[in-house]
Amino acid sequence: MRAGCHQLKPSLFILTCLVFFRDSYQLTELQVCELCGGKIVNASAVGRFCSSSAGRIDGRCCLRNDNTSDSERIIGLDLSNCSLTHVEDLQGASTAFIIDLSVNPIINMSDSVFQGYIELNHLILPPDVVCPGGNTSWETDQIKEGHRLCEGQKNICNQTGQLSINCPESSLCAPNGPGFFECSCVDNYHGYKCLREGEFPALEVFGPLGASTVLISVLLWVTQRRKAKSL
Repeated sequence: MRAGCHQLKPSLFILTCLVFFRDSYQLTELQVCELCGGKIVNASAVGRFCSSSAGRIDGRCCLRNDNTSDSERIIGLDLSNCSLTHVEDLQGASTAFIIDLSVNPIINMSDSVFQGYIELNHLILPPDVVCPGGNTSWETDQIKEGHRLCEGQKNICNQTGQLSINCPESSLCAPNGPGFFECSCVDNYHGYKCLREGEFPALEVFGPLGASTVLISVLLWVTQRRKAKSL
């Protein structure tokens, strides 16, 4: 019975840690929903999208889980009229389909703020703020009713003569947000610019690293043990 308890405790500890990190990540992710007071108005663009997408409004976010076993994710974010002057990070909102940043005195918006936002298809901005990635990254870039609308994010990898040609020969181009792309090595290729052919030498790379980690851990343990004995 005792042996069974000892076997159970590590598993229980690992499970507890996984739950803790998952909840901590979700808490961090949802902090963007409280960047500004109030909540999404049903008549707004994000509110209408949320209603038609069977989402749930939480502060300035529209949340939805596509699978009962998964946690909710942000599919819409409304930070309009929040007195924002700088937009540098919208942590946790990379899964959003629609984001509204209109009616804000934005004077600086980071070029990389929407990197990784591959699902973003509708972005509403103040009229004097340009669409991220420029008009070549969107199907529609227009001023309407005092707002700039960036709609229909383009796949930069499918544009002839665009940046997609910068991917090495043995790699594939994948969109990574408006104006961004990333290159992934095709099967059987790895390394710098995917120039090395064959399986990735995991043992040669991680073997010495693992051995070094174990050695350092042992040395630290011995050092601490000697200090404890001297006390």
